Amino acid sequence: MSSTPPESAPPPAAPGSPDPLALERAHLAASRAALRGMRDDVESLDIKDVTANWVNAAALQHQIELRIKALADLAHTPLFFGRLDFLRAPGTADDPDPDPGAGAGEVFYVGRRHVHDAAGDPMVIDWRARVSQAFYRASKKDPMDIGLRRRFGYTGGDLTAYEDERLSDPAEESRTSALLQREIERPRVGPMRDIVATIQPEQDEIVRGGLSGTVCVQGGPGTGKTAVGLHRVAYLLYAHRERLARTGTLVIGPNRSFLQYIEQVLPALGELRVRQATVADLVAHVEVRATDGPAAALVKGDARMAEVLSRALRSYVSAPAGPVVVVRGSRRWRVPADELTAMVDELRARGLRYGAAREALPQRIAHAVLVRMEQSGEAPDDRVQDAVARDRAVKALVKEVWPPVDPAKLVLRLLSDAEFLAEHAEGLLSGEEQRAVLWERPARGVRSARWSAADAVLVDEARDLVERTQSLGHVVLDEAQDLSPMQYRAVGRRCSTGSATVLGDLAQGTTPWATPRWSEALRHLGKEDAVVEELTAGFRVPREVIAYASRLLPSIAPGLAAVESVREAPGSLVVREVPQEELTGAVLAACARALEHAGSTGLIAADARIPALAAALDAAGTPYLAPGEETGPGTRLTLVPASLAKGLEYDFVVLDEPAAVVGGEPDERTGLRRLYVALTRAVSGLTVLHARPLPDTLG
Repeated sequence: MSSTPPESAPPPAAPGSPDPLALERAHLAASRAALRGMRDDVESLDIKDVTANWVNAAALQHQIELRIKALADLAHTPLFFGRLDFLRAPGTADDPDPDPGAGAGEVFYVGRRHVHDAAGDPMVIDWRARVSQAFYRASKKDPMDIGLRRRFGYTGGDLTAYEDERLSDPAEESRTSALLQREIERPRVGPMRDIVATIQPEQDEIVRGGLSGTVCVQGGPGTGKTAVGLHRVAYLLYAHRERLARTGTLVIGPNRSFLQYIEQVLPALGELRVRQATVADLVAHVEVRATDGPAAALVKGDARMAEVLSRALRSYVSAPAGPVVVVRGSRRWRVPADELTAMVDELRARGLRYGAAREALPQRIAHAVLVRMEQSGEAPDDRVQDAVARDRAVKALVKEVWPPVDPAKLVLRLLSDAEFLAEHAEGLLSGEEQRAVLWERPARGVRSARWSAADAVLVDEARDLVERTQSLGHVVLDEAQDLSPMQYRAVGRRCSTGSATVLGDLAQGTTPWATPRWSEALRHLGKEDAVVEELTAGFRVPREVIAYASRLLPSIAPGLAAVESVREAPGSLVVREVPQEELTGAVLAACARALEHAGSTGLIAADARIPALAAALDAAGTPYLAPGEETGPGTRLTLVPASLAKGLEYDFVVLDEPAAVVGGEPDERTGLRRLYVALTRAVSGLTVLHARPLPDTLG
């Protein structure tokens, strides 16, 4: 293996032979020029004569603008990061009698997007293309017909190094890639970046999985599960673009800060049409202005509430009190009550959505009238049936028997009316559970009600009972371990006819309703047949740090495998006890030391400690950011409440008072899980400062 570290000069070329690094730089320059040419071609398109009207013209112009954005050449983002030299043309490796020399020595450059020259010949192959798969999966054990795999190192946007692996050469030993290690450890300033250059074989298998099936990825801190999920979206959009363009894709994150952190990953890969949202965004049918206590939130998030809502909604349907008489000209057509009751019972038994059944009932009545008309010798057509369905008497009966129901008003009544709740929760919720969810002060209306986040999910469930929620083609659900069963149902409705990628870590569940096992979560999601994959190789958190945090696993997630980090970083963990009166000063000093290094620094503390630490930073004149705000050269310190730390990462982390993090939660297990999250946010170094005793589980 030949390797050129970024900070050193490239190895000299043999006398009389071209300089390999100079040749690669030339190919980079030519590729950038070709990309500019592709962009220029799109910008010069004249659509005046190819659109029939202004609507089509606007739609086509929008498509062109998206294409132009996708072809942007990002100055500090390498256009390609790898090269594959095939022994034979791709696709002939399994041919028992290949054409000698066919494709021999064929070279492909692997990058973030496809680039071709003016003649249409590829200069860079998209990392998602089938031929690029060998870049991620080839090994000495299975070289996949690769003679040479070359990785490139960059400083800014300049190609400064390369590293070769001769995978088919039995004389060369297998080694860890130094450039790969450097890329993983590169300082993190700004939002989350893609890992397209460092995807590992086990990650690539998940990324390139098919669209039809749902996959659940259990991954501990630093295993790259979030990045895997985002790259899977990018791959699926590449492999199934036409289908997903029709059905849509969605990435769901735990909070707005997390979405701000990841929002640049997909655009950097050329994907601009993926919507990102929180569960709260999906169910924002009412204004959330209140917060439930743990007991109420636990019951409202329980899947039993779905049946309570269903019972309550069905109770609005009643049997007809009498016949319906339709007047058509001089004739009167009578449908008796028993026949109407049979129609209602049949619609109930079919399990249709409430709204769909309500729309079907007048058509059933009209059909019964038309049968009578035909029996009397008339020849009515569809227009007559529609007219009968809209008849005043028919509409009045439907309103009486199957009245319209507003979903929010239904939930409002359940949470305000103890008798109504008791009637429909009988055998499902205990008396204590019913009292927990009832509002102390019933609201006068939907707008004046003080809805909670859990209430909004109930309204979403009720809306789906009335009218089916539109399904998307693919949904990525991150930090899934923290969702309640009712929230899983809300997400499942958005991919009921599509597929999902579920990402999470059971050890990081920090809500009272955190899922105990993935099989249960997937059942609530409606994806019981999903494949569960586990990532246990850590690439982000240093071995010393993850080993320290993993001491908590027997208490917070018994039986869950600890992450095995591939990175050793001696000195990356500092745990120090200081007197209480010196704690804040020691924390600020630790932040100052961390900021002496390149990259980002996160100061993580219990939520209750944030105001005091913010005041201390202000007094010291130290600028800082809130979670999700983009770091830059001038401000690289982020003050992070422990409740918002999940999913974020920093080069250096200073953790303030672990006991306060644990004590800030309603129970010890949740507190220890919150601490586990905080301990595993560091990429290069973690400093833990405490005045109070550490939890016993940390030893």
